[in-house]
Amino acid sequence: MKKDNLSDQYQVNEQIRAREVRIVGEGFEPKVVSLRDALKMADDMELDLVMISPNAVPPVCRIVDFSKFLYQLKKKQKEAKAKQVKIDVKEIRFGPQTDDHDYNFKLKHAMEFLKSGDKVKAYVFFRGRSILFKEQGENLLARFTKDLEEYGKQEQAPILEGKRMTIFISPKKGGAAKKQDAVQENKEE
Repeated sequence: MKKDNLSDQYQVNEQIRAREVRIVGEGFEPKVVSLRDALKMADDMELDLVMISPNAVPPVCRIVDFSKFLYQLKKKQKEAKAKQVKIDVKEIRFGPQTDDHDYNFKLKHAMEFLKSGDKVKAYVFFRGRSILFKEQGENLLARFTKDLEEYGKQEQAPILEGKRMTIFISPKKGGAAKKQDAVQENKEE
């Protein structure tokens, strides 16, 4: 049987070690009762006493069917996970003397990435003695950022790390929404 970490997070029935507890839930006025009375109430209803807030004084418990309670928690977690948008980072590599045709080709790809909600990591790779042309790399990345202004914004100034000069461009707000819509459309198909 698979071990479930959600069930380990909650104390149920006899696992609860408190003198008195606050009972909340459907059909109950929040009230403080002794643990023995709370267990008796849960037993009379053929349900479980579940501690949902152990740090409160007195601890807060709910009378529910524990397996149903766990099912609803898992369902909420799954829905929250489905609503998250994962942002990918796409890399675009330049050389210090990148030609205009190659530059435009890579610019077009970067626009597509930003429209779909992905971040773009653009870098100039310096090979051998080409490290002497750092200014060309900076100018190329500045031009790249300027050309992509309407699709995204630069997160930081160009950074030289070893033989790479790197910038990150994040999409404007509309891109992430488009990506989430695309994910929803793929699920429906």
